[in-house]
Amino acid sequence: MSESIIDKAKNYVAEKVANMKKPEAELTDIDLTKFSRDSVTLNAKVSITNPYSHSIPICEIAYTLKSADRVIASGTVPDPGSIKGNEVTKLEVPVKVPYSILISLARDVGSDWDIDYELQIGLIIDIPVVGNITIPLSQKGEIKLPTFSDFFKGGGSKEDEEEVAKKSRVTKKE
Repeated sequence: MSESIIDKAKNYVAEKVANMKKPEAELTDIDLTKFSRDSVTLNAKVSITNPYSHSIPICEIAYTLKSADRVIASGTVPDPGSIKGNEVTKLEVPVKVPYSILISLARDVGSDWDIDYELQIGLIIDIPVVGNITIPLSQKGEIKLPTFSDFFKGGGSKEDEEEVAKKSRVTKKE
């Protein structure tokens, strides 16, 4: 008899946990933010909605950037902060990609100098009582890269970097 009460309690708790609101996240934008002679940095913007009145810690953000079914960058952002209670928290996830890897994808780049990509992000958050959960995010699109001549036109000043950034862009595929 006591066994059935424990089973009923477990089922009740499992049902309540399954039906409780959970934070939701959206990958809102990806920008090329920094160019150097050896790498390109993408900045993924994430918006997280917290349905709870208290803050929830983000344990880690894991990311993987793929092109042509090949991982070109991956990593983690440890302890990026927390999601504010009853608010929308905006995070930025920097993804640094060595330029040498992008050049090795030359067969995909072609004459238009762009690369098809898929960015996968996992937000690992700690919900009290439930424990760690991962909110998966993914976006596919195209990265328009700067050409070699763009890098060698100027002297590496801030204005030169901004000019290269104007010529480059990241677009989302629907």
